Amino acid sequence: MAKVHVSDLVLRDGHQSLIATRMRTEDMLPICNKLDRIGFWSLEAWGGATFDACVRFLKEDPWERLRKLRKALPNTRINMLLRGQNLLGYRHYADDLVREFVRKAADNGVDVFRVFDAMNDVRNMRVALEAVKQTGKHAQGTVSYTTSPVHDVAYFVDMAKELAGMGVDSIAIKDMAGLLTPYLAYELVKGIKQATGLPVNTHSHATAGLSAMVHLKAVEAGADIIDCCNSAFSEGASHATTESMVAALQGTEYDTGLSLPLLQEIAAYFREVRKKYWQFESDFTGVDTRILTAQVPGGMISNLSNQLKEQGALNRMDEVLLEIPRVREDLGYPPLVTPTSQIVGTQAVLNVLTGGRYKSVTNEVKGYLLGRYGKAPGTVNEEVRKMAVGNQEVITCRPADLIPEELDKLRGEVEGLAKSDEDVLTYAMFPDLGRTFLQERAAGTLTPETLLPPEARHAAAEGARFAPNEFKVTLHGETYHIRVSGTGQSDEAERPFYVHVDGIAEEVLVETLSEVEVGPAGTGTRKAASGGPAKGGAAKTRPRPSHPGHVTTAMPGTIVDVLVKQGQKVTAGDSVLVIEAMKMENEIHAPVTGTVVAIHVAKGDAVTPDQVLLEIQPE
Repeated sequence: MAKVHVSDLVLRDGHQSLIATRMRTEDMLPICNKLDRIGFWSLEAWGGATFDACVRFLKEDPWERLRKLRKALPNTRINMLLRGQNLLGYRHYADDLVREFVRKAADNGVDVFRVFDAMNDVRNMRVALEAVKQTGKHAQGTVSYTTSPVHDVAYFVDMAKELAGMGVDSIAIKDMAGLLTPYLAYELVKGIKQATGLPVNTHSHATAGLSAMVHLKAVEAGADIIDCCNSAFSEGASHATTESMVAALQGTEYDTGLSLPLLQEIAAYFREVRKKYWQFESDFTGVDTRILTAQVPGGMISNLSNQLKEQGALNRMDEVLLEIPRVREDLGYPPLVTPTSQIVGTQAVLNVLTGGRYKSVTNEVKGYLLGRYGKAPGTVNEEVRKMAVGNQEVITCRPADLIPEELDKLRGEVEGLAKSDEDVLTYAMFPDLGRTFLQERAAGTLTPETLLPPEARHAAAEGARFAPNEFKVTLHGETYHIRVSGTGQSDEAERPFYVHVDGIAEEVLVETLSEVEVGPAGTGTRKAASGGPAKGGAAKTRPRPSHPGHVTTAMPGTIVDVLVKQGQKVTAGDSVLVIEAMKMENEIHAPVTGTVVAIHVAKGDAVTPDQVLLEIQPE
């Protein structure tokens, strides 16, 4: 009698898809005993965006999370999502770093490595798969499913055959956007099984409402493992519900043998946990058939929603969803999965928000167009390539062939700060972010992103110190929608706040006359402010743009690099700043030819569109 296995995604893709990857380790560990008793084929608990979120937002050591989960799940395989040569970052790494990362991940507790490449370029998967095999762990070769004029069943079957030739232990069909339809799933699983003879694992997001049907037809075609998510974090941009699939297959030749009552106990726990993360909830918790044309992956859409909200542009989501497939076509139809989903998605946002297609092009899009992510599945729009990178040479080899060994160099860069090989690898994934994390950890000043449980809405009752950044104010019968986009820095009484009032950018200068120190619940001590203007005049603020030589940013973000110096002559179009927005780097160009006369930013500064970043005196 055939038996179908289940891999549950509640510890990774479930919360990545629905609460922007914000679940903390402390909320995972208490339920691990019950999760471990279920008998899952595996629990996906690491990789994907969890590494980034741990360091960037939660201020947790991702390696420590893995070790704790390994200890708490002694009887269950831990599964991770690995981006091939990209590992868990957004660039290609040298082969020595890939091998070391895989070895350390295995040492710390990963049993199954789901290895994929955003371009479906198997050259970018080879070294990672070889490294997994050397550790003796399960190497799962992955085809990233998508639709386009160049992708069909034969394309994916051929790719699966290439992966089988590399010695993988199983094949995963990764339907990251929920585009796979039931009968195509049947045909695809059948084709891969016949061509490779390997176990097949299906993974399909529920965004378009198709995933449960996809799994059912895949099982009938011979799929061995299906990816589902506990009901507390399932459906919508997440996945088909574990309990529902268990019930659907119960009593058939495909019976999973899993305990429905125990699964429901686990769901009750996670339902309560989810309430703590209400401020990160995705707006995409139901069926959204726009995905069938926009093709945004489930793990990306909640983050895209949050990112647009941060830009004060959530109302332009439909425009972005229409622009995404256009950008994807221009880039030769890459599958939309990390990092290409971010590359395409961020460029689509820029095209919408900057008022012109490719008026601003991210560094990642430029790298893509130069072949630095691998071979595009289809034909790239040469006009767009010319616009973005001019006549620069496009590489055709495996990108990592051009990257020299880098592990020793990276060790040297964090010598004395990194306490383990794992720390070096954290730094390698995100150098600036990783260094800051390690420095703050060493100083004992790690401050996690504020987590506001529902009861914290009543701050006075709880003594919590927080303020909303988006709210409505009703004054004399008129209601205004206000979003705080940033604040100026000042230790004095006056402080600038940059806000959007009904979508219009404004600057508000707040002079503190008194303050309340919040103590234990319900208590407070009022004290006088320093009073009057700041010493030497008002608090320093960045000026508002008023002439063509004022350089601004199209989106809020963080300064990554300042490329010019005061007094330097620049030509219109020269790169003067690098900003990170929506996890992608974007060069800001000189709007005019002239001389740099003032620089108002430094590396690491948070900036908003209503600020002058530097000033150029036109010739």
